[in-house]
Amino acid sequence: MLKREMYLKRIREFYDSDLIKILVGIRRCGKSVILRQIIDELKEKGIKEDHIIYINFEFIEFEELTDYKKLNTYIKERIKDQKLYYLFFDEIQNVTKFEKVINSLRASENVSIFITGSNSRLLSNELSTVLSGRYVSFKISPLSYKEVLELLGKTKSTEDIFEDFIKWGSLPNRFEFKSEDAIKSYLYDVFDSIILRDIVERLKIRDIPLFNLILQYIVDTIGREFSAENIKNFLKSEGRNVSTLTIYSYLDALCKALLVKKVYRYDVHGKAVLKTLNKYYATDLGIAQIKNHKAEIDKCYALENIVYNQLIIRGYDIYSGKTKKGEIDFVATKPNKKIYIQVAYSIPNEETKKREFGAYDVINDNYPKYVITTDKMEYDYNGIKHINIIDFLLDDNF
Repeated sequence: MLKREMYLKRIREFYDSDLIKILVGIRRCGKSVILRQIIDELKEKGIKEDHIIYINFEFIEFEELTDYKKLNTYIKERIKDQKLYYLFFDEIQNVTKFEKVINSLRASENVSIFITGSNSRLLSNELSTVLSGRYVSFKISPLSYKEVLELLGKTKSTEDIFEDFIKWGSLPNRFEFKSEDAIKSYLYDVFDSIILRDIVERLKIRDIPLFNLILQYIVDTIGREFSAENIKNFLKSEGRNVSTLTIYSYLDALCKALLVKKVYRYDVHGKAVLKTLNKYYATDLGIAQIKNHKAEIDKCYALENIVYNQLIIRGYDIYSGKTKKGEIDFVATKPNKKIYIQVAYSIPNEETKKREFGAYDVINDNYPKYVITTDKMEYDYNGIKHINIIDFLLDDNF
């Protein structure tokens, strides 16, 4: 079992905190594994098993506890003393009014609470209100490329591994399968579970064929500016006449199920976030691949998606940059840090070099600027640094 140290080191300082620890990510990305690894570390510290309570709400033996009052009673009956108890609630979104029992337990008992979920509500402002702001959240992603190499027991990257990573994504369990047919079958199972549990049951989306068409459109246009008019025309070509309101409600469902993520535009000169012409990126390229109507996703946009996902893993807030001249693929920010990134599959000639590096010509600030490609040659130009994609993915200090 791969130890997901990049997340554990962020969570460790909160092990004994009364802040609610929320781990949120797409289904099968490894949240439950991280919970088990936290439990193992607590036991190594000497915490007794009877002071660790773990419930996975997708297990049938805990089905009755999806009623928040029954869950509260179940936990209260197991707290026998004043020592700290560690509570782990896996896939908490299956519990009706889960925030009530979480708030009650935190206020009335000496507990440290960890919860996971596969729904973006667990990262929303709404949750901040109902949990009184007493929580800290961690976005869990499918495996990073560095984790993939570790899982495969490799000390360095190879072309075959990277091509496989681009095509089939990095949900942890898919690496158990070797043939493409088996990998696709697994990914379809994951996708179907998201459809059933997070789309049909929870979000009440009933027109699954329409949902699939909209997802297909988003996959086909990864990294490109989204236009409601364009998607309406696409749906008309498929025999569906759909209102703009319906389109946006289905897009919202895609985002809430964490299948895709929306990226807002940022006006680099006006220093303002813009709410129009957003872009969408896939949380996992494997699921995107099975919903793509072509043989493969365009590798240039797949590379851009990979860079986006890696920036998310590293804790950046990400925007696409609007400039007076055009756009920058990513403006990525952290507290006291800001970087610009352009992504191209390769730079085969001087014209391409001028286009990719020239995107920065109208940006006069001193924040670091990068161009990321698959090329291994150095292309640094006018203070703008070129980085090979593998070096970018494996550099923890980026």
